[in-house]
Amino acid sequence: MKSILEIIEQPWPWYVSGPLLGLIVPLLLVLSNKQFGVSSSFRHLCAATGVKSVEYFNYNWKKKGAWQLLFVLGVLIAGITVGTVIELKVGVLSKGTASQLTQKGIEVNGFFPIDTFSFSGVFWWVLILGGLLIGFGSRYAGGCTGGHAITGLSTLSLASLLSVIGFFIGGIISTLILLKYIL
Repeated sequence: MKSILEIIEQPWPWYVSGPLLGLIVPLLLVLSNKQFGVSSSFRHLCAATGVKSVEYFNYNWKKKGAWQLLFVLGVLIAGITVGTVIELKVGVLSKGTASQLTQKGIEVNGFFPIDTFSFSGVFWWVLILGGLLIGFGSRYAGGCTGGHAITGLSTLSLASLLSVIGFFIGGIISTLILLKYIL
């Protein structure tokens, strides 16, 4: 019998994790009349600051979104806990990718660009700014990529279907065209 740590250390196969994730959405909707999503917690967090001058943030966030803020806090705590308790076996970049990054002056350690994950590096502030922009953009778009793909498609939303198609087109363009010029 495997211990819980041995089970957690290994990635779950798609045929287990996919259906579990897929079942969360309808169960949450049927049992509590709530939609699964994380990006809306950005709006609730802004509303919790007490900004009353912006109409978008002027609502009872405790009634609408306190559970989502607790969910996001739980995800953060779980991530930190797992990251400190379990030694994750992270893969390494291919030699070709690592070589290209090194030629661009980006030092790589295993799978991660060192400058990106150092607190002193300029990339840290880019990550913070990028996170804020993603939070704002996902709220402006009515949800994040995962929210549109999982919750939106499961509720048969045409807007989510169009969004997911757009995400895939953007990903393909980024991968096939833009990365050639970046790396």
